[in-house]
Amino acid sequence: MAGMAGMAGMSGSQWYDAEAGPLVRPYAVTGGRTRPGPGNVRFDLIALVDLAADAPGSAEELLLGPEHRALLTLCRVETQSVAELAADADLPVGVVRVLLGDLLEAGYVTVSRPVPPAQLPDEKILRDVIDGLRAL
Repeated sequence: MAGMAGMAGMSGSQWYDAEAGPLVRPYAVTGGRTRPGPGNVRFDLIALVDLAADAPGSAEELLLGPEHRALLTLCRVETQSVAELAADADLPVGVVRVLLGDLLEAGYVTVSRPVPPAQLPDEKILRDVIDGLRAL
């Protein structure tokens, strides 16, 4: 029983870290969801997230969770990528993607898809450029 008494004293501290503050599992933040929204929207790490021009008002924001509101606050400051939002909000990228799916569906944010990488020039063109530079 002495061991149980020691564990009872620790039970309240298992959800709090002195340096990090309260600890909440990612699945608790997303309600157990691992994919953003019913449409399974995919957010690339470099996709740009901005506050929507016609976003619902601040009264509706009070109905959102603290993590949703934190992301909205970060988007108000400047347009950020998904990776930047995850770093600034100190949340895992998977959690940020799910939360952004919620915000996108509710009309709070807009997402600009990254531009596909340009196709590499033909090898012959690169050789011609190198030969031209050598001729100089």
